[in-house]
Amino acid sequence: MNRESQAADLVKLEESDPVAKALVYVHNAADVDASNPLTARFEAGQDCSNCAQIQGEEGEEWRPCGIFPGKLVNNAGWCSVWVAKT
Repeated sequence: MNRESQAADLVKLEESDPVAKALVYVHNAADVDASNPLTARFEAGQDCSNCAQIQGEEGEEWRPCGIFPGKLVNNAGWCSVWVAKT
């Protein structure tokens, strides 16, 4: 099975998913709730596309993430596990 067919088998992570909720995941980083203490380290410019956990091909709107196995996250999203790519 190639990488493309593996990604096609994944489902998009829903913001209502229990793990997504626990990690304050949002599909769009512009929607981060700054009043939530779990988002205290969020800074403008952070999103899934520049997180070390993101996998898959650059430029794809929905990509696999090491934090959410079997799910795709939105490239523009954010969660409290965000860490800068090095």
